[in-house]
Amino acid sequence: MDWGMRNRMARLLPPASGRTVMLAVDHGYFMGPTRRLENVRATIAPLAPHADVLALTRGVLRTSVDPTITTPILLRVSGGATVLKEDLSHEALTTTVREAHRLNVAGVALSVFVGAPHEHESLVNLAQLVEAGEETGMPVVAITAVGKELEKRDARYLALACRVAAEIGAHLVKTYYCDGFDKVVEGCPVPLVVAGGPKLDSERAALELAHDAVAQGAKGVDMGRNIWQSDHPVAMLKALRAVVHDGATVREALDVLEGERARDRAPTPSVAA
Repeated sequence: MDWGMRNRMARLLPPASGRTVMLAVDHGYFMGPTRRLENVRATIAPLAPHADVLALTRGVLRTSVDPTITTPILLRVSGGATVLKEDLSHEALTTTVREAHRLNVAGVALSVFVGAPHEHESLVNLAQLVEAGEETGMPVVAITAVGKELEKRDARYLALACRVAAEIGAHLVKTYYCDGFDKVVEGCPVPLVVAGGPKLDSERAALELAHDAVAQGAKGVDMGRNIWQSDHPVAMLKALRAVVHDGATVREALDVLEGERARDRAPTPSVAA
């Protein structure tokens, strides 16, 4: 890797721990206004200082993120299908690497749909994006999307999808946690981060997912709904950071969460006149 590529990879994977807590706020590109992400600027503002990376689209970056922000940006550059369609795999590249450089982002991301009707197109999109990224020093993150077929989240499928993405040239892969996740990590020669997926039943479940994924070799998490759909999103993000960066147990992370909640609930001291 040349200097520019290495520098951007270090922004995606901070070298102090070699791990990352990414905040995904790109759901609107196919889901529209999602619960607690209706006003995306209001959602992002209190969370951005505590995230290692913000994952979003260029429209949200331009309209809803303060340009003085120092949090690195992972730019979603694929799209073309919405939840109104049964087949979510019919995507194309929607943003160029040239545009990504103009927006000064740390990396670009697209979905690959292994085994879906438009598998071929999504993998060719990845190859083209990697080629452009290699020419200009822009890391490419491949997201092993499963569309609406959640039952595909098993080790055999995810190991295949992650390895194919890495073979084509992705610099980092975002995937799902599953039973036997260590085998997925073992078969993928580039770093993996784990998606949170739909909102889980509890904060404990999300923290357990992060803990188990990191313990089995993931380089971090890229979560959205399990953070900003929480009643205490900043506290949840700080608890995840404790797991990913500090090696906290789930119990220790829950203590961080409860401590931050208590601070949120504490009344603001009055100032004497």
